Amino acid sequence: MILVINAGSSSLKYKLFDYKSLDVIASKNIQNIDKNFTHQDAIDEVLNSIESSKIKTVVHRVVHGASLYYKATLIDEDVIKNIKELSALAPLHNPVNLKAIEFFTKSLPNVEHIAVFDTAFHQSMQKESYLYATPKSFYEKYKVRRYGFHGSSHKYLTYKSSQILNIPLSEINLITLHLGAGASVCAIEKGLSVDTSMGFTPLEGLVMGTRSGTIDVAILPYLIKNYDFTIDELDTILNKQSGLKGICNESDMQKILSREDEDALLAVEMFVRGIKKTIGSYMAVLDRVDAIVFSGGIGENSKIIKDKVLNSLENNLLLPKVLTIKTDEEWQMAYEGVGLVEERL
Repeated sequence: MILVINAGSSSLKYKLFDYKSLDVIASKNIQNIDKNFTHQDAIDEVLNSIESSKIKTVVHRVVHGASLYYKATLIDEDVIKNIKELSALAPLHNPVNLKAIEFFTKSLPNVEHIAVFDTAFHQSMQKESYLYATPKSFYEKYKVRRYGFHGSSHKYLTYKSSQILNIPLSEINLITLHLGAGASVCAIEKGLSVDTSMGFTPLEGLVMGTRSGTIDVAILPYLIKNYDFTIDELDTILNKQSGLKGICNESDMQKILSREDEDALLAVEMFVRGIKKTIGSYMAVLDRVDAIVFSGGIGENSKIIKDKVLNSLENNLLLPKVLTIKTDEEWQMAYEGVGLVEERL
């Protein structure tokens, strides 16, 4: 069996797969960690609910691998050291991912532990896509560049779309949309990520549940110089108090769509407009688009949002095929984990 661990700041999701068929044997999403109990309690709950002796491999989600990792990677001391050092780039995610790795490697010391990085799929982007127009030293000295996230989801959507459309992975061109509390769009050319909306951190890009998405960076020094905000305050505001929540005081799209007040309507239109602008720019980048793929909690379940996004494309006769695919990041991680194990045999 192969165990996939997806650790968040207040949750721990796991799926247990049959090693050969990759069928799901068991799964659970443990919520409200740190309110009712600790990550260690959650891990103990996982281990108590499965037959540990039958686990062959554990695959861990790690959000930020920078440009160090482009595929599933066997975890060793060097990988752990790098994940820790990269926590500066993902302070809300990497430390939690590392905590889970440390707990599980201690509890299951005799199996292989593998890391799959959210950023890995986007390492195929070229410099014109991933560099910012800042002094070269920002990238060369400080590693400031677009990294992209939701990589396992976009990779899974590419794989499934290839099957559905009967187009080889090496030939398929897509625009994939992972729309949930966190949201990102990816341009896929010949099966590879060539551009994506999230950047140096998951803050860039679309309007999200509590994240602002792309803003003019000059807003920050303006607020710091003239209104005494600290950089830590602004970091918290842009990540946790902005986006849909900042516009209408609600981050859940389903609840927003049930409202008819001006703020809720505005939040929806801002969310949709950002998606349409990104799709339009990616259609200009790609020679052709075989399909636009919707996924994530909003992308899979909200016909209202989907229709609003697609209306203008239909009106301009630019609409390619449209797919809605339930994403499965854990399956993708398991698939990559098995691939690495087989590769090493």
